[in-house]
Amino acid sequence: MSDLIVRTSHLALSSQGDCDIHDITDAVGAEVRSLGLEHGHVLVFVPGSTGALTTVEYEPGLLEDLPAFFERVAPRGIRYLHDETWHDGNGHSHVRASLLGPSLTVPVVDGGLVLGTWQQIIFVDFDNRPRQRRLVVQVQGMEG
Repeated sequence: MSDLIVRTSHLALSSQGDCDIHDITDAVGAEVRSLGLEHGHVLVFVPGSTGALTTVEYEPGLLEDLPAFFERVAPRGIRYLHDETWHDGNGHSHVRASLLGPSLTVPVVDGGLVLGTWQQIIFVDFDNRPRQRRLVVQVQGMEG
């Protein structure tokens, strides 16, 4: 009988901001394998309020559609009270990130991520400047 495990690691990313989209599927899968999780789930979390996680079909059309969507929903160049408080010009970044959220949980079965054929895990950096990001990857479940 295997014991329940919880292990935490990190993924480091260099991002350009302004809706910079990173496919992190392979990196998350590699972390799951390296931590020895056979069955359970993996949680990916973005510390910070201008980055977000979701799943998409990572293809060129969608990589253009997603930023265009966010520009329509939470455009740059309009009044955000956040900007008036902090004067950092990234009010739109916070609003955009809140729409997707800071975390994503994916099931793990037989040591692999359970994702659809065209489904990849992405990190989106909405901040208005380049950033160094350190995502938290936490696995919970049973070892093989």
